[in-house]
Amino acid sequence: MIKIDSISKKFGKLQVLNSTTVEFKKGECIALIGPNGCGKTTLIKSILGMVIPDSGDVLVNNTSIKNNYLYRNGIGYMPQIGRYPENMNIGQVLDMIKNIRKYENQLDEELLHSYKIKDLLNKKMRTLSGGTTQKISAVIAFLFNPDVLILDEPTAGLDPLASEILKEKILKEKNNGKLIIITSHLLSELDELVTRIVFMQEGKIKFNKNAIELKEETQMVSIAKAITHILKASINE
Repeated sequence: MIKIDSISKKFGKLQVLNSTTVEFKKGECIALIGPNGCGKTTLIKSILGMVIPDSGDVLVNNTSIKNNYLYRNGIGYMPQIGRYPENMNIGQVLDMIKNIRKYENQLDEELLHSYKIKDLLNKKMRTLSGGTTQKISAVIAFLFNPDVLILDEPTAGLDPLASEILKEKILKEKNNGKLIIITSHLLSELDELVTRIVFMQEGKIKFNKNAIELKEETQMVSIAKAITHILKASINE
């Protein structure tokens, strides 16, 4: 569904992506992980068209995204920190985004109801806690029933109940055949969600493994322990 074909990107002298190649398929829930500065954010922004690679290409459904902005309608994006007009209330922000998208099909308002956002529509964005803002970002990401969901640290700032609601929604949409890409430093939260681990380091894919096979190969019971085992082994080589 999404193919990253040998993309490279420099910011000044800093090589952020280095001939990075990887493919993401529908029905998968991918954990895109790695240390700070490894290129995860630049890779995501390249998929979203927010960063233009110096070389290589990004293809969505076998079509290059170059000079093609409409593909973004099929992607729901949840940023790590959502930024919204502070003088608007929640209802106005949601209405604004709906008007921009001009989506004509049935909206997915499951999270809107689960998080009881309709009780908060008159609250100004500047008054919201970080957790509530994160809920708004989650609602917007799923609202237009996209085929692809890119979720950047989705549970950061959420209370335990809100986090569980979101994880249940992610599992449901994965089972509906959608492609979900998650970046997270909370590896313990990924075990029940992800089907594949893509680990980046210094702008390259260090490994790309099925989650079950990864745990079997390392004989570890969790993804976090399996990744730690691999990284320790690579240091000792």
